[in-house]
Amino acid sequence: MAVSKAEQSRKLSDAEKRRLERAEQISEELVSQGYRKTDLTIGIVRANVLTFVIGIPVVAVAFALFMMVNGADGFVIGAFSNPLLLVAMLVLVVVHELIHGLTWSRFTPNGMADIEFGFMKEFLTPYCTCKAPLPKTGYIIGTLAPGVLLGVVPTMVAIAMGSVPLWFLGIVMTLSAGGDALIVALLLGHRSNASEQLIFDHPTQAGCIVFER
Repeated sequence: MAVSKAEQSRKLSDAEKRRLERAEQISEELVSQGYRKTDLTIGIVRANVLTFVIGIPVVAVAFALFMMVNGADGFVIGAFSNPLLLVAMLVLVVVHELIHGLTWSRFTPNGMADIEFGFMKEFLTPYCTCKAPLPKTGYIIGTLAPGVLLGVVPTMVAIAMGSVPLWFLGIVMTLSAGGDALIVALLLGHRSNASEQLIFDHPTQAGCIVFER
C-alpha cells in the first residue's frame, strides 16, 4: 500500500537513521546471498483509515454478541464514564508494544537486544521494531500477539462476564491492533514459491521487508 508524501518526507530521528543504515547493510548481505527483496509497507494514515472502516463491523458484531449473552439491560452506558478506563487505555498502549517486543525476541538471535522501542511524534504513534530478520511464523506471531492478548481475549471474557468496562477496553485494543492485522494480511497475500523466507520489520515505516530465495 502506498505511503503518503508526509510520511516519506518526515524527518527521521537519530535512532531511525541508525536502524535504516543497519537495515540497508543487512539487505545488501542477504541480497548477496541470493535473496530477493520485496518491500511491503502500509502508510500509517491509510492504515488508520482502513482500521476505522474495518472496525465498524467488528464493533457491531462484538456489541451484538454482548447483547445476545447479557441482554439489553446488561449494557450500562454509565460504565464508560469511569476515569480509570482512560488510564487503563494509556497503560495498555505501552503494554501492546512490550508484547510485540517480548514475542519477537523469542525468535531473534540476540533476544531483547534486537528489539527497539520509540515514538513517532508526527503521528502520535508509539512503536516497537525488531532489528533482525525473523522467520515468517515468528514475525506473524509477534505482530498479532498484542491484538489477541489485549483485544480479542478480553472482549470474549467481557462478553461471558457481562463486564461493559472490560468489553470497551477489549474493543479499543482490538481496533488499535488493526494496523498489525493489515500488515499480516499484506504479508499473507504476498504470493511466493520460495523455499526460504525471512521477514525484516521495516526500520522507519509500518510494514515489513520480505527476503526470499
